[in-house]
Amino acid sequence: MSKAGAFDLASGLTGGIRKEDVLSTVETYEKYHSCYGGEEKDRKDNYTDMVNKYYDLVAAFFEYGWGESFHFANRLKGESLPESKKRHEHFIALQLGLKPGQKVLDVGCGIGGPLREIAQFSMTSITGLNIHEYQITRGKALTRKVGLDKTCDFVKADFMKMPFPDNSFDAVYAIEATCHAPDLVACYKEIYRVLKPGQCFAVYEWCMTNSFDPHNQEHQNIKAEIELGNGLPDIRVIGQCLEAVKQAGFEVIWDKDLAADSPVPWYLPLEKNQYFSVIGFRNTAVGRFILRNMAKGMEYIGLAPKGSQRVLHLLLKAADGLYDGGRKEIFTGMYFVLARKPHLDS
Repeated sequence: MSKAGAFDLASGLTGGIRKEDVLSTVETYEKYHSCYGGEEKDRKDNYTDMVNKYYDLVAAFFEYGWGESFHFANRLKGESLPESKKRHEHFIALQLGLKPGQKVLDVGCGIGGPLREIAQFSMTSITGLNIHEYQITRGKALTRKVGLDKTCDFVKADFMKMPFPDNSFDAVYAIEATCHAPDLVACYKEIYRVLKPGQCFAVYEWCMTNSFDPHNQEHQNIKAEIELGNGLPDIRVIGQCLEAVKQAGFEVIWDKDLAADSPVPWYLPLEKNQYFSVIGFRNTAVGRFILRNMAKGMEYIGLAPKGSQRVLHLLLKAADGLYDGGRKEIFTGMYFVLARKPHLDS
């Protein structure tokens, strides 16, 4: 457990939110989603509020349970989860052809785990952009700790309207972040605007695969669980994501669902029906039972804020939806696209 995660869990803080606000925040957040009668239009119209409330509730839990890099990765046999995530990050740097001294943008940077890894690997200067105050503050602290604060920085802003001039960056990437966008074409157009002509954008996108059947109720329930558990307005299918890149003006170099031929299933860390989990005992069936009862007991005696059980339920729903979506091959967490902004004279 990270020290920050342990402190936040013990003190009733989850992502910069006061403990007395946890219950009202989770109640408001839940109402955005179809499981609680919410509509997709409301999630898209109020995406900033929905996403901020989601990360208010879960950001520190993510660091506790998942480390500093909030993403999945295709895994090789014999490779640990942390090793696979580093390789996943190095892969995006290599695909972008990053060179020392280049100015790079990380769109939806979380607390900066991938930013720091890629900056050290490629010797580039990276700006992390995020809408959530707690994650920005945490990212800055962790970046200072490893001595990268002179070359890397963080900006609190919405990736739908970024505070950068046109043609500012030598490369842009997004790792499982633009899935929060209410309008993917508009989001990619904004990325296109700030990228220099002739340079590349790489993205790992969350998508429903071509195996997803919108008329299948089980498939719809899994999609709704993923949206609820991960602060998403909607999950697009792969074809919609690829078309959005093209509509934004990019030239697609190549694309592939990297989950399709992963030697070790990307969703394996979320498996609950086992006695041991690669991300720890807490994700096993027994571990979940203990966590639920701990949360219930701590909330009852006042050691944990009211609403803690519902936050835990939210996180477990997220894990179940992602696991079921991956196992049934109707969802992927790593649809990869590499695209180029054409030269001005093209």
